Amino acid sequence: MEIPFTKLHGNGNDFVLIDEYEKTVIPDDMKAQFAALYCNRRFGIGADGILFLSKSTTCDIRMRIFQPDESEAEMCGNGVRCLAKYAFDAGYVKESCTVETLAGEISAALAYADDDFIATISMPTPKFRRTDIPATGDGEYRERIGEFDVYAANTGVPHAVILVDAVDSVDIAAAAPLIRHHASFKNGANVNFVQKTGDDSLRIRTFERGVEEETLSCGTGATASAGVVRHIGIMGDTIHVETQGGPLTIHFADGTKMEGPAVTVYTGLITY
Repeated sequence: MEIPFTKLHGNGNDFVLIDEYEKTVIPDDMKAQFAALYCNRRFGIGADGILFLSKSTTCDIRMRIFQPDESEAEMCGNGVRCLAKYAFDAGYVKESCTVETLAGEISAALAYADDDFIATISMPTPKFRRTDIPATGDGEYRERIGEFDVYAANTGVPHAVILVDAVDSVDIAAAAPLIRHHASFKNGANVNFVQKTGDDSLRIRTFERGVEEETLSCGTGATASAGVVRHIGIMGDTIHVETQGGPLTIHFADGTKMEGPAVTVYTGLITY
């Protein structure tokens, strides 16, 4: 038996995509275990998550994403761009499409500039009010956790956003798990350390829930981080975010949108 797959990445946030557009390839009750096995970078293919692409009854296509710890994530901005690129290249969608996710419908505008693929996708509007975080002088979305002031922002998945002078000065492997598992985030959170680098630019590093380590890029984290700095009045409606793996641009003037690349790395076959 053979299972075709495609490896893609968005700024180094990498995924294995399984095409289930015509038929189910991995039974639903095995998808989580499949992700744990094939996300492993030593004994599997290696990825931050497994994308399953299928037809949708409400949108053009549907995305499900399972993570290395066998959890299913509600949404993934870099994953949506990768899924949309694959679907566009396969002829399943045209230059604009909609994607069904657990966090709701995502619209996408797709284009090639020379050989580079760029997608601009709608993102869930950041939500800052968190009733499970005690109110402080800055509202319920801000709390002191350990040595850090932590802002909460949900962009389809929960995020913690911490403003620091220099992201490289933070021991993320040591600092992030305390925040990721803090009781105020009842479902856990991705943790973003954010450095202002200009009047409209940020640099971020993200520790991802489900992957349980730092990843090279996180689209929902970039959106959450940009949303927080805009919300507290530091920046305006267009914010350039430099992740460890490359740039993303977050727009707020007409809804919330994220612009960034997606790259096909290779295709292969799993044989068993």
